[in-house]
Amino acid sequence: MKTEPEEDVFSERLDLSLWKRVFRHALPYRGYLKRLSVSAVAIAMVDASFALVTRWAVDDVIASGAESGFTPQIAVYVTLTVLLCVGVWIFIRAAGGLANHMSHDIRAESFKRLQELEFAYYDHRPSGWLISRLTSDCDKLSRIIAWGTLDLVWAFCLVVIIGIVLIVLHPVLGLLVLTVVPPLVFISAWFQKRLLLSSRETRKYNSLITASFSEALQGLRTSKALVREEANLDEFRNLSTGMYRVSLQNSLQSAVYIPIVLTLGSTAAGIALWRGGADVISGEMTLGTLVAFIFYAGQFFDPVNQIAEVLVKMQGAQAAGERVLSLLATKPGIKDSEKVKALLEEWKDRERPPGIAPDGGDSEIRSIEFRNVDFCYSETESVLENFNLKVNAGETIALVGASGGGKSTIVNLAARFYEPTGGAILLNGVDLQKRSLAWYQSNLGIVLQGPHLFSGTIRENIRYGHIEASDEEVLVAAKMVNAHDFIQALENGYDTEVGEGGSRLSTGQKQLVSFARALIGDPALFIMDEATSSIDTETEQVIQHGLKAIFHGRISFVIAHRLSTIRGADRILVIDKGQIIESGSHSELLAQKGHYHNLYTRQLRQGFGMAS
Repeated sequence: MKTEPEEDVFSERLDLSLWKRVFRHALPYRGYLKRLSVSAVAIAMVDASFALVTRWAVDDVIASGAESGFTPQIAVYVTLTVLLCVGVWIFIRAAGGLANHMSHDIRAESFKRLQELEFAYYDHRPSGWLISRLTSDCDKLSRIIAWGTLDLVWAFCLVVIIGIVLIVLHPVLGLLVLTVVPPLVFISAWFQKRLLLSSRETRKYNSLITASFSEALQGLRTSKALVREEANLDEFRNLSTGMYRVSLQNSLQSAVYIPIVLTLGSTAAGIALWRGGADVISGEMTLGTLVAFIFYAGQFFDPVNQIAEVLVKMQGAQAAGERVLSLLATKPGIKDSEKVKALLEEWKDRERPPGIAPDGGDSEIRSIEFRNVDFCYSETESVLENFNLKVNAGETIALVGASGGGKSTIVNLAARFYEPTGGAILLNGVDLQKRSLAWYQSNLGIVLQGPHLFSGTIRENIRYGHIEASDEEVLVAAKMVNAHDFIQALENGYDTEVGEGGSRLSTGQKQLVSFARALIGDPALFIMDEATSSIDTETEQVIQHGLKAIFHGRISFVIAHRLSTIRGADRILVIDKGQIIESGSHSELLAQKGHYHNLYTRQLRQGFGMAS
């Protein structure tokens, strides 16, 4: 059986400090809060007034007999009904507006923060976890703040008003009727908590059963081939039994809860009828007052139940609040220093001469140097130790070696997706952390192993990182990587829709588009991380024909298992356990007859084997 999802964790204690922090997101919308609170108070007053009008009408009938025309009472009833409708309309608009604005703001802040956070943040957080923060958690918090505030204000005011009215009308009888309120509060809170938990269990089992159905249908052929029908049926029976158990529990709780509450309400009405009836007979109380007491005794249930339900929901939603607030409180590990921010602000409104970057530094990237660089993903996972490498503009550096040796770590550090844990990376001899992050990364062009395109046209995807690029620049970038011919052959050319994730294009076509996208900004630093490993040989040859133009004048890092892609590199570095164990050109390394020679000849034999 799968463990309970973290969304279903229930807190036994209401954390008021957390809800204060959540509530701060509602403060920019004080207008909505004021309208919501005023309308809730007004509705509570109107709700409490109906019984008084009934009291008036009953006493008037007793006093005037058949001649009582009920005209003033009807007028007041109509007025109260209109006021109730207006109040409900106002609070629905106010609560809906507040919920939507809060949800929008929290979601926008969360998305902004996710855009700012470094790659390391995502290493141990699955996409589903992050999507849940932006969707269900944000909505849950905004709904509770908006609608929960309304319910709490209305319910609390209604209970207080009814209590005051009862005491004013008849102090002794009022206190007697109010004795049912404490047990009603306790029972409502106790049952609401258990109803919430059993409802969550029901939803959890429903999700597991749906997932089981889906998995069984998708894997039907495999199940039959492995004769898994009986085992699958046993697993499904367990889920179905669990669903039956928690559903029955939820139904029983509801079946017990409502009669108990009705009994308490009837007890309050009975107390009013018992003591109030005697007072009516003795002339100490009017019949209208007795009717009002009985009405109020039955009216206690709704507000008390609402208060208990909101407080229990807040307990259940605390985990969502903690997750969202922790995300918003997370500070990016890779960001501009205060000194760099000051330089960016200083140069923001100044006219920059040619060759000056937005941070006031040199805009030309002439060299990148790793100087005694250490890096580890965790305290027990060291990847690079005392790593040294200098690359000048126009050089192409190829990184080869076994998986896990540190090749991708090196290019990720060069791209400043991670920061060194020791040593420094220098840009033109200056520590990279002293330069603007946005400016530096705008000079990067990166092509990864798995090409990813966004919904839209090919043209929009090529200019994705440089939306200001002209159609001519899009054309030049496509021609540079030899993508122009296949694009032109499509029915709508550059305006062809690629589909979600580029589903309407082949893997090779997607990779060519991603190459064009990486080069349209004429980046000073170009990175290919296994960019040809997932494409066919024909597309690789198309890309190789354009590599010379792609690498020209740039600092280029290439990671490739297919060594045919890197034969023309200026330097080939064989990386093992974070160290450079061999370095040289293709011919020099072959002559050494070391690791690179073994890798190359092995691939060559495999290539001959495939061709034979």
